[in-house]
Amino acid sequence: MKQLSLRWHGHACFSVTCDEFTVVIDPYEDNYVQGFSPLRLTGDLVLCSHQHNDHNAAEMVTCRTGRKNPFQITPISTFHDPEQGALRGENTIHLLQAGDLRVAHFGDIGCALTPAQAAELRGLDVAMIPVGGVYTIDARGAKELVDIIQPKVVVPMHYRMGAVGLPAVAPVEDFLALVEEYVYYPGDTLTINAGTEPQVAVLSYQGCM
Repeated sequence: MKQLSLRWHGHACFSVTCDEFTVVIDPYEDNYVQGFSPLRLTGDLVLCSHQHNDHNAAEMVTCRTGRKNPFQITPISTFHDPEQGALRGENTIHLLQAGDLRVAHFGDIGCALTPAQAAELRGLDVAMIPVGGVYTIDARGAKELVDIIQPKVVVPMHYRMGAVGLPAVAPVEDFLALVEEYVYYPGDTLTINAGTEPQVAVLSYQGCM
């Protein structure tokens, strides 16, 4: 039975680890997102949802070689805005599967899913979804997305925490006000396996400057 570890490094950056193989998703550039500490990460693979500096700083990750990748990775093309990319370009959702576990990082999604995309993403074990609005879907859009794809675990990202984060985006509380239950974790890491309970999991950022 597979088990994976999900670690939030701030903003939209996560490490997903299974069988000692780590995928780093959407690392941000130094000093680009207010209040977040510089990233100096180690992993085996880097994925970026799009080419904006708060998501594409692959140089912040030292990549190892030689480890076997347990993940099947499926890119799903979406848009960064509701105007089919006319405002901010394209965005890629990354769907990672290891054994029976399926997790997806939604990047800076700013549009609705197509029916085919919704069907492919329905029933995820984990969905990492932006909730802050302005540059992505907002709290209500995130709730609508969750209602459509019905993931077991939702991890909100891309929101502001007081003075930390992009100034224009909303705090996570706007999203939490729309869901029935949520769990605040004291740490930045969540372990996922077949027995993980359904939840909205708010991870704690550990590296504020």
